[in-house]
Amino acid sequence: MTDDAKTDETSIDESQIAPAPALPVAGVQPTIGGDLPESEVERITSDLIGALKTVYDPEIPVDIYELGLIYKVDLDDDRNLVIDMTLTAPGCPVAGEMPGWVENAARSVEGIQDVTVNMVFDPPWDATRMSEEAQVALNWW
Repeated sequence: MTDDAKTDETSIDESQIAPAPALPVAGVQPTIGGDLPESEVERITSDLIGALKTVYDPEIPVDIYELGLIYKVDLDDDRNLVIDMTLTAPGCPVAGEMPGWVENAARSVEGIQDVTVNMVFDPPWDATRMSEEAQVALNWW
């Protein structure tokens, strides 16, 4: 994607969703840009977080958002989402299904027109990406 194309998107980058190792806190704070009103971006962001929190890794009793599996979310002016996500392990038994679950959850957000989910493995997921809530739920603190 060219730099010119990026100016038409509202981007939530990995550092805003997947925490840095020193700060294992999940959170989304959108970078406002493009033609969508800030209030609309905030509503979509909040609703998207809620939707993503309904998707669970079946082997871990924590949602994918709190696990830090969502690396990047781009929202363009036409309300299309591109989500980069990962798995706790590349050999996860639901690797073929989970992107569909994420896509369906994101499509449930009012106003979203289209959703593309990309599976990425760089950087590899590790437990430092989990929120404090996930660490407590799993007794990993």
